[in-house]
Parts: sequence; structure tokens; C-alpha cells
Amino acid sequence: MLEVRGLSVDYLSNGTALHAVENVSFKVEKGRSIGLVGESGCGKTTTMLSLLRLLPADGRIVSGQILYDGMDLLQLSEHEMRGYRWNRIAIVFQGAMNALNPVRKIGDQIAEAIQLHDRLDNRETRQRVGELMEMVGIAPERARQYPHQFSGGMRQRAMIAMSLACNPDILIADEPTTALDVMIQAQILDLLQQLQSQLGLSIVLVTHDLGVVAELCDDVLVMYGGKVAEYGDVDTIFNNPAHPYTRRLLEAFPDVDSPTSTLASIPGYPPPLDNLPAGCRFEPRCYRKTDLCTAVSPDVIEIKPRHFVACHHAEE
Repeated sequence: MLEVRGLSVDYLSNGTALHAVENVSFKVEKGRSIGLVGESGCGKTTTMLSLLRLLPADGRIVSGQILYDGMDLLQLSEHEMRGYRWNRIAIVFQGAMNALNPVRKIGDQIAEAIQLHDRLDNRETRQRVGELMEMVGIAPERARQYPHQFSGGMRQRAMIAMSLACNPDILIADEPTTALDVMIQAQILDLLQQLQSQLGLSIVLVTHDLGVVAELCDDVLVMYGGKVAEYGDVDTIFNNPAHPYTRRLLEAFPDVDSPTSTLASIPGYPPPLDNLPAGCRFEPRCYRKTDLCTAVSPDVIEIKPRHFVACHHAEE
């Protein structure tokens, strides 16, 4: 349904191009979900914003293709692109309280997308808003309330309702459980799974929480330093990780089956965009690095069917 090929994105800073995303490729298949994971600053949100061409003013897509049913979205005019946003690909932004307008009623904000894209009359719009609110577990009469009258979890549900307003095929969720307590996180994940099954949605989930990925996703794209580190189905990535970064991420995550096991840590920090390593982006922090890693950036190779890794020593 959606295929990203060789996507590269730069940010301009004082006339200098900073490479935020380089040569990223992945697929979003119909009815399946993919998780984009990695530390803060690895390019997840930039990749996600690129799919809808919503980059900030200093960002630019320098190469690649974003194919929706064979149509390259990067070749469309801004007017043509509006026909894909919300109608075909919708987004749940990170931080529901910041994404919602605090001085407008929840129902009016959900209705705005419907009126803009579907051009329904007022009665049909109110009916659709009620249906959407019920779909995400909000009583329709609460449409007249303001965001501050909703809890964090209810605001997130309202954002999801807004994203579904025009029956999209693909839903992008940027850290949908951030700042929510554990019980509410579970409810939001259950809701996304129900909606995916009910509506046949494809989901692109941007997160740093591997537990959320294990719960919701079919495929996983691990990013580091703006590049693909590893890509494959969730079972392969979690049970047979091949990249040292993926392994350390998983070892740093608590395992309920081994409560006494020692959690690993990754020393150092992700590379700044204005001082990227010449070789592998992960080399300064890698426990398996060699001189080859320092000098040469590894290509993404397929080591097994549908299992891609960017590491010189992945098959060792």
C-alpha cells in the first residue's frame, strides 16, 4: 500500500545541510503495522512527517520516493497532496494536549476535517462526529466539551477519532502512549488494535518503547543516526536480532520472564547531525567495532528473507 524507497531528508542550519535521514526504505502492507524504533534524534519523526510532506520550513526531502498505490507523493503538487492527507493517510501527532486547540470544542475540531475533505452538511457532520467518538470510546455528548475537560487518555482518543474522520487507509501514530500511565497506555493500544481489525487499517507506529512494538506491530524498522540499522518482521527482530544496536536495545528492556537478569546499557550518545561518523553511525558506541566499521559505512543487506541489516559483521 505504501512503499518508501531511498528517502533522504536534510535540515538547513546556517546554510549547512544536516543529514537527518539517509537512504531509508521500507514497506507498509495493507492491514499490517510497522514500528519505527530508536533513540531520540534517530530520524523517526522526520521520516514520519516526510510521508505526509509536513516537514518544518528548514527541512527538505532531497531524494527518494514515497509510493502510495504506485503514485509517488513527492511528485504531486501541494493541492494534489491535500487529497491524500486525511483521506488516504492520517496522523495522530505526539502530545494530544498540544495537538488539540485549547479554545475549541472537541466536536468542532473533529468536524473540521470532515467538512474540509468530505464536504458534508451540518447534520451529516454532527452524525459522523458522534459515530467517531463512539468508535473510540467517548460519549458523543462530550463533543461540546473542551480539551482541558478531558483526561490525557481521552484527549488521545479524541485525536484518534479526528484522524479517522475521512476513513484513511493508513494511520501514522507518533508516540501515541507518551505521558500516559501504564493502564491508559494499554487501553490506547487495545483501541488501535480494535480499529485496525475493524477498519482494515495499516498503521505506522513511531515509538521508542519496544513493549509497544511487541504488542502492536507486525514489522519493525530500527533506525540509528538517520539510517536503517535493521528491518524485518517483529518475531525475527525480537528473537534473532543481528545488529549490535538492536541487541543492546532489547537487552536494555526488562524481561518479565527473567526478572533477575541484568539490564544492558549503551554508553555514549547518538551522533549529532553536524558531526556524523565517517563509517558506521553506531561505531563509536559499538562493542563489536573494527577498523572497517570506522572507515566504511555499511550497506543494508538482506541476510535472510525479509530480514535486512546494515552491519559489516551481521552474518558472523
